[in-house]
Amino acid sequence: MNNLKGKDIMAVGLTMFAIFFGAGNLIFPPYLGRMTGAEWFLGFFFFFIVDIGVSMIAIFATIRSNDLSMTGIPSRLGKKMATVVAIIIATCLAPCLAVPRTAATTFEMGWSQMFPSLSIWVFSFIFFAIVCFLTIRPSKVVDIVGNYLTPILVICVLVLIVLGIVDPIGPIAEESTVVTIKEGIINGYQTMDPLGVGLIIVAIMGAVTEKGYATKDVQGRLLARAALLAGILLFVIYGGLTHLGATVSSGSYEDYNQAALLVAITEELLGTWGVIMMAVIVLFACLTTAIGLTSGFAGTLEKLTNGRCKYKTVVIVMSVFSFVVSNAGIDKIISVAAPILSVIFPCFITMSVLMFFGKYIKNDNVIRVATLFAFVISLSEVLAGFGLPLTYTQYLPLHEYSLGWILPAVIGGIIGKFIPCKQSEA
Repeated sequence: MNNLKGKDIMAVGLTMFAIFFGAGNLIFPPYLGRMTGAEWFLGFFFFFIVDIGVSMIAIFATIRSNDLSMTGIPSRLGKKMATVVAIIIATCLAPCLAVPRTAATTFEMGWSQMFPSLSIWVFSFIFFAIVCFLTIRPSKVVDIVGNYLTPILVICVLVLIVLGIVDPIGPIAEESTVVTIKEGIINGYQTMDPLGVGLIIVAIMGAVTEKGYATKDVQGRLLARAALLAGILLFVIYGGLTHLGATVSSGSYEDYNQAALLVAITEELLGTWGVIMMAVIVLFACLTTAIGLTSGFAGTLEKLTNGRCKYKTVVIVMSVFSFVVSNAGIDKIISVAAPILSVIFPCFITMSVLMFFGKYIKNDNVIRVATLFAFVISLSEVLAGFGLPLTYTQYLPLHEYSLGWILPAVIGGIIGKFIPCKQSEA
């Protein structure tokens, strides 16, 4: 099939939106808005650029690489290194951080209040049993998520945003309490969305093929249009949630964490019924993300191991592992994720941007050395935060915005251009 159908673009776009719009996307924008006050839009802008902007670049770069998988972005690092990088990203993202966070967030945002005697162990077991059941058949993921879960999710969130705009909780603080751009970037990192691009593509490719789109060219065009649709929806939702957070920036919400803040906002706007509605919103948001990432991770591991790791087996094992990790709680998962993401993200952004312009880069060492320099600087900044004597990073341009890695990455790319490469890709 060469002609794209509007309903297929809509279904895949809504599915992509729903998988992106998970735990991090729901709890971080309001928290960002509370901290940035009157500068909420500036914070949201950089949040959106780091999160969905980089995700869009990664999707189009993956399409251009002609490798619609986890190895599409790191492909020019070399076959073996690309496989290693893909496995590291997928493992950090899915079973270790993002998927466990979905259950922990769901439990802490409504369900624990509605059922005080409910143990997180019991809740997480039920949550991942549902995830496992809905993921075990990959061809059904797009239809289940796109046709049933996403519309409910979108309606619930939009109702909350509209009510918050019509009847705001309070005045927006005139000054930001943080470095707005830096907080936007850091919160964008925490969503982990760009890192999941490969898994998301893997998760929906089976259904795309089943709908009759067999060639990579047509599949790429479908994914590109679906990504733009998802991006527009996410812009509206993220902006609305960040604004909601700004409406409590002058109130006494300083001690609230990400999850508690959103619950408090909902309760202020809608009372007890609002908490129940938020519990439903979070359940659907997190289920769709967990289903998509679990499906994508299982498909990726099966492909990278040449079928030695079976899809259904990986789904079951990952569900069990995520169930165990989720019981650490949302605060612990976020605190562990922060330094890991601060190291991985600059490398991924560097690879994605350079791969986007890949056809103009004839020497693979441009990408390899640029990525290496980004890794060294981002790792140094994280280690310096733990007290190691690596304070040289504070003298780098844009360091105050957590972007000190950019100039070294550019210099690395220039150096790489003059290093001969045995196998270059046009």
